Amino acid sequence: MSTDNRNSANEEAAKETFDEFRSSFSYGSRTDLLFKFLKSGSEQLADDFLTEILDLTGDLIDNGDTAPIVEAIVRAQSEAYSGPGNFEYDSKPFAILDQPVSESKIALLTTTGHFAHGDDPKPFGMDGLTQEQVVKMTSEFGKADPVLSEIPTTTSVNETMVRHGGYDIRATAADRNVSLPIDRMNELADEGVIGEFVSPAYSFVGLASQLRLRKEIAPAWAAKAKAGGAQAAVLIPI
Repeated sequence: MSTDNRNSANEEAAKETFDEFRSSFSYGSRTDLLFKFLKSGSEQLADDFLTEILDLTGDLIDNGDTAPIVEAIVRAQSEAYSGPGNFEYDSKPFAILDQPVSESKIALLTTTGHFAHGDDPKPFGMDGLTQEQVVKMTSEFGKADPVLSEIPTTTSVNETMVRHGGYDIRATAADRNVSLPIDRMNELADEGVIGEFVSPAYSFVGLASQLRLRKEIAPAWAAKAKAGGAQAAVLIPI
C-alpha cells in the first residue's frame, strides 16, 4: 500500500466515532454476531465492556485463565439484551400433561436453523447458502415465512447442518447439542426419563415474520407434531 493510500485509510478511520465503531459489529464493517450486542446496549456499556476485556486479556497472558473473559461477555450480552422487546410471549406451559413425563412422547422444536444434510430448506429457493450469505440477508429473512426442517432423531453429528443469520453459530456448529440437543434427548429416552423422543426433531430460522409465525404457521406446526404422536415438546428459542 502506498503512503498516500495509508494516509487516506488513517484519515477515514479517524473520522469514525465510537458509536459507529460499536455499531459496526452488528451487520456492519466488523460484523461478528457474538458481539453485535455492542450496538444494542448503551454507549457506556460498550465502553465498560471493551475496557474490561482489554484488562482481562492482560491478566490472561499471566494466568492463562479464560473464564473471566467468557463471564464478562455473557454478562454484557445479558445486560444489553435485557431491555423490553417488540413481542411478549407466555413463558408458561401451554397445556398440562395428562401423564408423567416418563410416560410421555416428547418432540423437539428449535429456532436455531438446523437441518439434515441433503435436506436444505432452500430459503428463497436458493440451495447451498453459506452462513456468510445469510448474515447479509437478515432483512429478507425477517420479512419471510419460516421453513420448518425435519431432522430424524437418528441423524448423525456429521449429517447435521446449521445456518442462521441472527446469532453466532460457532458453538452449535462445534457441538449441535448446544442448541439442538438430539443426543441428550435420545439419552433421556434411553434412561426412561422421558417416555419417547419423537422423530423427527424440528428446527427453523427464528429470524422470520413473527406475526405470521404466531397466528398462522406455529399452530399448523403444532398440529403436525401432535399428529406425529407428540404429547409435549421441548422448545428452544434463540
